[in-house]
Amino acid sequence: MTLRQRYELVENKVAQACDACGRNREGVRIIAVSKTVDLDAVEEAIAVGVHDFGENRPAELLRKFEAFPQERWHFIGNIQSRQLPSIVGRACLIHSLYERKHAEKIDSLAAKAGIVQDVLIEVNDGEENKQGLEPDALFEMLAFCHGLKHVRVKGLMTMALRGDLQSARATFADLAILRDTMNSKLAASGMADMVLHELSMGMSDDYLEAIPEGATMVRVGRAIFSDDYAG
Repeated sequence: MTLRQRYELVENKVAQACDACGRNREGVRIIAVSKTVDLDAVEEAIAVGVHDFGENRPAELLRKFEAFPQERWHFIGNIQSRQLPSIVGRACLIHSLYERKHAEKIDSLAAKAGIVQDVLIEVNDGEENKQGLEPDALFEMLAFCHGLKHVRVKGLMTMALRGDLQSARATFADLAILRDTMNSKLAASGMADMVLHELSMGMSDDYLEAIPEGATMVRVGRAIFSDDYAG
């Protein structure tokens, strides 16, 4: 299949999944994870209607942002303090924040740039050796970020265990419940101006499990860019 055909297939599947669970198609954004492809594939994707791209390496984010600054670039990789200057102000959304020291650095860089940087807090699903906050630590992190003037938390992100769709769906359901719980707790604690709208969850193998559980963003790479993907 061509890139156009693969993207249209993903679009159709997302629309069908939304229809099946009574959701508005406009409520789910496809983030085309372009971390494995070069500029020509990004250009081709733009031509078929893709405008949100995900990168996990700051150098690649910077290179592709400079080539296509009119598109929306999402940073989905592990954050390192020394690389944040390449990310802040270029990523429309940082999906993978979970450490206070990084929140402070983002705040400082955004302040110097005169912007407010949108972020998601990454939550660990409980799997060992995976980055992200434990759910029990989430409210304290949200309260900390609430005090930063140049960081705006838009929602939560998680990664599910690969290869087990039932487990993945449970992970996504748990994140949606956690998001709603945090919104109630924030409102009750005098922080009602922080509302978590976004749920970034689901990738090429499990995005159809994420949509019924409330995903507002699905991060799809191989299903769009890979000739070898058979999902």
